[in-house]
Amino acid sequence: MAYVVDFATVSTVGLESSPVAEALAGLRANEARYFKNKFDHVFTVEPAEQAAATVDWVSRILEEERGLVIASKPLEATAFEVDDTRMAYVFYESGLSVNVMYAVAEGGKRAVGFKLSDGMEVPEELGSFKFARQKSKLAGTIRGSYFVIKKEH
Repeated sequence: MAYVVDFATVSTVGLESSPVAEALAGLRANEARYFKNKFDHVFTVEPAEQAAATVDWVSRILEEERGLVIASKPLEATAFEVDDTRMAYVFYESGLSVNVMYAVAEGGKRAVGFKLSDGMEVPEELGSFKFARQKSKLAGTIRGSYFVIKKEH
C-alpha cells in the first residue's frame, strides 16, 4: 500500500525493521520536504515488493555503472518525474537511501546519490566513497555521496 510521507509528523511506517528506523524516517521526511517545497510534489513511497521495477532499475544502474550490489534489504521505493528528470529512491533496512536522478533529455544531469541515516555505519560496498555531512532538523546528521551516470539506462 502506498504511503504519503508526512514531513510535519515524521513516522517510521514501513521502516520498522530498520535498526535506525527513526533516523531513516527522518531522512525520508527530509526528501519529502525538499520535493514538496521545490517542485510541489507529494513524495509517496510503496513497499519494495510492490515497487520491484523501481528497485530493479536502481540496482541495475548501480551494478552496470560501478559493479555495486547493495547487501541490505530494500524496504520502500518510489519513482516519479519532475522538471523532465526521472527520479527514483530506494530506502534500505540498513538506513541507506539510494536515489537516481536521470534527465530525460540527452546530455542532461544523471547521477546516483547515497545518503546514510544518522547512526549507521558506511556499508562495506560503499567503502570507497567519501561522504560529506549535512545537518537536518528532520534527520540529524546526513552523510551523502554520489557518482555521475555515464551509460544509458
